Amino acid sequence: MEAPGLRLLVPGNVRHNSGGNAYNAALLRALAELGVAAESCGVDGDWPVGSAADRHRFGRLLTESDAGRVTLVDGLVACGAPDELEAAAAAGAAAWILLHMPLAAHQDLERRALQAAAGVICTSTSAAAAVQERHGLHGLARISVALPGTEPATAAAGSEPPHLLALAALLPNKDQLLLLRALAGVTDLPWTASLAGSDTADPGYAALLRQESERLSLTERVRLPGELRGAALDAEWAAADLSLLISRAETYGLVVTESLARGVPVIVRQGTGAVEALATGTPEAAAGTPGAEATALPGAAVELNADPAPLAALLRRWLTDPELRAQWRAAARAARDHLPGWDATAQAVLAVLAARPTK
Repeated sequence: MEAPGLRLLVPGNVRHNSGGNAYNAALLRALAELGVAAESCGVDGDWPVGSAADRHRFGRLLTESDAGRVTLVDGLVACGAPDELEAAAAAGAAAWILLHMPLAAHQDLERRALQAAAGVICTSTSAAAAVQERHGLHGLARISVALPGTEPATAAAGSEPPHLLALAALLPNKDQLLLLRALAGVTDLPWTASLAGSDTADPGYAALLRQESERLSLTERVRLPGELRGAALDAEWAAADLSLLISRAETYGLVVTESLARGVPVIVRQGTGAVEALATGTPEAAAGTPGAEATALPGAAVELNADPAPLAALLRRWLTDPELRAQWRAAARAARDHLPGWDATAQAVLAVLAARPTK
């Protein structure tokens, strides 16, 4: 894409280090490195949906003079404001939607927003599949995918005893409560763990996790340090031997590929988009054949509901089987050579925008 470039409208109310925020920031950096004039514009409001005043402000942003720039809107904002997207399209200023995660609670609004968009770019194939299954393709712009990239990183040294890292905001969907209960089932074995992530996104849930950690007598083994950045985060990664992302719903899970970039294997929940991320670094995925059977995944996907026993059993197997630990670690280190960079993400976005004229 040539100048005048692109503007990305992002939710102003998501201040913790979410996967969507990380993707948006990395995309803008990669676009700039490719010479594209791209900027982020925060949209204040209680998204998704927001108040009438929130939506009105968003509508003004869509239709204000943009010097011909392409407007790309984070789905958390766009999918709750179809009236404003429809008005912008009618005024000849149709916006594109960058969809990180479908909005299950607002399906009617989401459908109208997708219909009004110039096009839809999903950040994972699972998000694209969910939208297609929910709404069908009739009346919708064809959906494209621009998978997340990965920043190169130093391989983790690991720890003795093994150190487990669950890097995610402390939110019910991330299911750290289930993780604590699974960890309580393997306290006869040596290990330490950190559940690191924002404890301000849902203070009540964060408090519940700390109470549960005390109830299960895990406070000497499990840290809940809040959101980490800089040297503190680097230290956690360097110490990690295993990463866990067991969200109830996940369209991709950037922390999975961030783990693989450091040679750290990952346990994810079966049936979520994190399974796609886990396979990203396999030779099969790198060769463009993601459906092929991978010879060795850098971790595992586990079937979970409300019972921590399957996760506890998998952790026990990993902690007590040196051969399995070595196999997962070798696969994770091999994955580092096959992970796409953010330049690939930016190029995918630009290719979509260049190929399709706006409405």
